[in-house]
Amino acid sequence: MGSLTGRRVLVVEDETLVAMLVEDTLADAGVQVMGPVATVSEALSLLESERPDLAVLDLNLAGETSEPVAERLMALEVPFVVASGYGAAGLPQRLVGNPVLAKPYAPEDLTAALARLPVG
Repeated sequence: MGSLTGRRVLVVEDETLVAMLVEDTLADAGVQVMGPVATVSEALSLLESERPDLAVLDLNLAGETSEPVAERLMALEVPFVVASGYGAAGLPQRLVGNPVLAKPYAPEDLTAALARLPVG
């Protein structure tokens, strides 16, 4: 498992308490947190000016799919973990193969999943 220390991780999460927990968990792991951002437009805007090493992507943002963010991350070759209340069964076909964290998940599961992602 790789170290997350110093990695820049984009957090896309619309639930405030979950976003705060994720941010705290990642900060404790030595991560430089980008965001958290709660909407597709905020995430895409941030990706125009900054490039993360990794990302945590909530699939459903207040009823809006975050697939455009996933597509942009894939185009930038930024590995990401999908966080979803639907688990892997709820993934759109083009996202199958990406690691999935089924909500609710434990903080250590998040850091372990991110640490397993390849970083170029």
